[in-house]
Amino acid sequence: MSRSRHPVARSIEERVDTATKLLALVMCLPLIDGIFPALVLAGALDTLAGIVEVGLLVFGGSATVAVILAEMDDTPREQLRTVLLVGSVVLVVAVLEAALAPTIAGVLNLAIFERFAAVVILAVAAKTASARVGEYLPRPAVVVGLGLVASVDVAGARLVVDVDPGLLVRAFAAAGVGVGSAAVVALASPWLRDAVDLDRFRFGSAVALGVLALSILPLGVVPDSAPIALAVLVVTAVLAFDPDRARERVSGPDDAGTTAAADGGEGDGTDDEHDSANDASAEETGALNGDEGIAGEADGYDIERVPWL
Repeated sequence: MSRSRHPVARSIEERVDTATKLLALVMCLPLIDGIFPALVLAGALDTLAGIVEVGLLVFGGSATVAVILAEMDDTPREQLRTVLLVGSVVLVVAVLEAALAPTIAGVLNLAIFERFAAVVILAVAAKTASARVGEYLPRPAVVVGLGLVASVDVAGARLVVDVDPGLLVRAFAAAGVGVGSAAVVALASPWLRDAVDLDRFRFGSAVALGVLALSILPLGVVPDSAPIALAVLVVTAVLAFDPDRARERVSGPDDAGTTAAADGGEGDGTDDEHDSANDASAEETGALNGDEGIAGEADGYDIERVPWL
């Protein structure tokens, strides 16, 4: 099982056998499922804020962060090398898909397709928040395919090859933001691994994705000119970040007792008392939550943790 317990990572972990391949699939999934082309056609890259939002939420989102921090055990330098290798593929494919976007847009009713693009992002947000909810939702590729069929404008169709250099630059920038954020996480992984609450960050990222989807819809619920999704992501990162916990893990709260024992002393028994307290706490937690508990496996079935705990 994926140690990150991220629904997206768990859904594809059976197809790969290494953390590197898992990271590659997670970062390339928006390109494979059609999420990124749908956002390009929906105009999500028209503003600077949109470029940053797509880069951070789609390519460098919670699944990417979870895989780097929970699945990869290499040194920061090796992790950075892996991220850059995968990122080079992401950058090239993102530009190629953006190059085809204007041609595809010539045969589509974009007003209709934008609604399907928003549904795709909402589905991804739901899958990110809960694996059980994601079981009942169609794959993003299916929604994108239905959107293409439903929005084809036969009367005004004009299949003309049209490459927009500005759009290529914006697509490269969006993918670059995602790859850059993943590189930063890889370099700081020894510290962030103890300082970031992955469940809290995952749930907040799902909310940010939902806000991004609402900004695409022409309903006026969320103004598309305001970077609200980016603001939600920033707040999420702040709430999920706990540097004090990282300092405690690095320094070690029981360093004094351990040092004494290492020097030949018997210690003060603090470790035993601490372990006993932990065992008692675990028993009380199991009693409060029933025989099955909140997290773990019962009869071979993984019981999902509440995402905001």
